[in-house]
Amino acid sequence: MEEIFTEKIKLGNQELILETGRIAKQANGSVIVQYGGTVVLVTVCVSKEPKEEADFLPLTVEYQEKTYAAGKIPGGFFKREGRPSESEILTSRLIDRPLRPLFPKGFLNEVQIVGLVLSSDGENDPDILGIIGGSSALCISDIPFLGPLGAVRVGYIDKQFILNPTYQELEGSDLDIVIAGTKNGIIMLEGKTNQASEELIKDAIDFGFSSLIKTIEIQEELVQRVSKPKMKVKYKILDENLISLVRESSKVGLEEIFKLAKKDQREEALDCLCKELEEKFTPLGFLSEDIRRVLIEVERERLRRYILDEGKRIDGRSTDEIRPINCQVGVLPRTHGSSLFTRGQTQSLCVTTLGTRTDEQLIEALEGERFKSFMLHYSFPPFSVGEVSPVRGPGRREIGHGILAEKSLLSVMPKKEEFPYTIRVVSEILESNGSSSMATVCAASLALMDAGVPIKDAVCGIALGLIKEDNQICLLTDITGLEDHFGDMDFKVAGTRGGIVSLQLDIKTEGINSEILYSALKKAKSAREIILEKMEETISKPRQQISCFAPRIERMKIDPLKIGELIGPGGKTIRKIIKSCNVTMDIEDDGNLLIASMNEEGIRKAIEMVLAVVEEIMVGRNYQTKVTRVVPYGAFAEILPSGKEGLIHISELADYFIKNIEDVVKVGDEIKVKVIGIDEFGRISLSKKKAEQASN
Repeated sequence: MEEIFTEKIKLGNQELILETGRIAKQANGSVIVQYGGTVVLVTVCVSKEPKEEADFLPLTVEYQEKTYAAGKIPGGFFKREGRPSESEILTSRLIDRPLRPLFPKGFLNEVQIVGLVLSSDGENDPDILGIIGGSSALCISDIPFLGPLGAVRVGYIDKQFILNPTYQELEGSDLDIVIAGTKNGIIMLEGKTNQASEELIKDAIDFGFSSLIKTIEIQEELVQRVSKPKMKVKYKILDENLISLVRESSKVGLEEIFKLAKKDQREEALDCLCKELEEKFTPLGFLSEDIRRVLIEVERERLRRYILDEGKRIDGRSTDEIRPINCQVGVLPRTHGSSLFTRGQTQSLCVTTLGTRTDEQLIEALEGERFKSFMLHYSFPPFSVGEVSPVRGPGRREIGHGILAEKSLLSVMPKKEEFPYTIRVVSEILESNGSSSMATVCAASLALMDAGVPIKDAVCGIALGLIKEDNQICLLTDITGLEDHFGDMDFKVAGTRGGIVSLQLDIKTEGINSEILYSALKKAKSAREIILEKMEETISKPRQQISCFAPRIERMKIDPLKIGELIGPGGKTIRKIIKSCNVTMDIEDDGNLLIASMNEEGIRKAIEMVLAVVEEIMVGRNYQTKVTRVVPYGAFAEILPSGKEGLIHISELADYFIKNIEDVVKVGDEIKVKVIGIDEFGRISLSKKKAEQASN
């Protein structure tokens, strides 16, 4: 029987436990991570041979939340887990992003990381455990890896930082930031805040980094007790002789290419240069694909030196300069709100749609069900980068970018009590050359204001980059796609004039310190001021009225004890109101009632009918009724739409002698009557003739 190895440390309010040797032993590495009652199994496997055609690490991360972990059975017809949920996709990305930079350069063997949530206590989020488990499994495996990597979540409640807050604690927290890094520094940040200052974010990062060191140390202790010798790997290393030849032959060509301002011009010129180099060096025995790879590496070298040595960028901007910005609103005639935001060669068209309570999205998660009334969806069609490729459903990148933009706007969205609409924003990326997610934040803010959504503040976003060589450091504001590709950092920061609302950081090195990040945050603040000023020139506050094409929603309050009467037997009463007025209605347990319709007259009529049901029948008031039956001494009528019946005595049907009652009223007739009496047993007496006399 194989030995089981376990390591434990106290982390926050719970014990972090790592275990290996019990299960999944055929994987290259497997670790069970437990925190409270939440347990995640993470395994890693690797292919025996490198993927020769690959020019980047073929790493895949699959994170799955099993419903049995929370003692639940999946919904739907098949009663089993299906395609990954949005939450699972986001956590897969969260695990992938900090681990990917820690594989050796040139390592092209396929690696798969699988995280399974085996137990969920409904309090502790498994995502942090997935990161720690992925790092631990790689460290004890035979797969080359430059870890370990630690991770924690930081909250901020009552001016105190909280380590790994629970779901409940996060509801009252002004911060929710995931921090991942090595002992060398921070590699990844992901989070949202309630308009926090740059100083508070820096303090949170410092607090989190000092805490995540513990999660690294526990992995080191596990590695000392159990680990495999690292596998012998055939690294894809570029030919140094070819690098020297291409470096010399492309010097003039690259300098000219860097002077071209537009992305498509540079790409075309680079393609021409590559063909020239192929014609020159393939006769010497070098492969075309190797020449292309070397040219990209040489381009990377030249671009970085160009920025570090000359302080210039390929489009001619200074390091702090933002590309030209253009903002428009109301660009589409029949939508509820629309905007077009352009920054350089990045362009987002955002459209806001307002819906009712029935349009809310039901989220089924391990921690429980909830309804989502604000959604932001990001779309990245291939034409945005001038490419031809199939148009399918949203990929992981699109889902991730959409949620980042959604997080950026959450803190400024109105409460349901103030604005009882379901809100969906769609961002169509029409052009892309750097930070389309931050362009989405800007465009979404504009589209919401154009739709009349009373957001508290305008929100904008900016992406910052980093070029770091030894002791030389250069921060770049508003990075383009090439600067992102060849740089060391992609730091997206969104905020208002009041502070930061979201951030996302990815580092391609083994980590950077918080001082560099703090400098970047200050640059982001300066950039936000410029962008917000441009946005405010177009629209400075939400429109006072929503679009005429959007549904109208009115809120009214009824006595909770009257809810049953409003619904009626089998829902008869409320269905009658909905059908006759062409409205939708939502009743809350506390008596709050939402009535929605495209027709304001329908809403007014529905309110009158609701009041007729829930208000007490009063003597002396006129009501609309429907005759339900005729008897020898009169007719019974239902007071609409309450369902309560009253008697119209034959003497109260008309001011003349009636020989045959059906000569005056028939079953099904709708007539106006006056209540002339209610006896001690609640029986209602009605008069048709007195209602007619009052009208005359």
